[in-house]
Amino acid sequence: MPVISIEMGPANSEVKEQLIKTLTKDAAKITKIPEQSFIVLVKEYPIDGIGVGGQPLSQRR
Repeated sequence: MPVISIEMGPANSEVKEQLIKTLTKDAAKITKIPEQSFIVLVKEYPIDGIGVGGQPLSQRR
């Protein structure tokens, strides 16, 4: 079973649902593996748990 993993900041349920559907559909089309075989993992980090350029993302906004 192929696994697709994405790590990101907080997102609402609708965004995660769309990501899961789109990533699964596109990966299945490209690899010719049935959509039912894919597992999609969405890992969310709090905004202050992400750093860019040496600063927490919460301070860059």
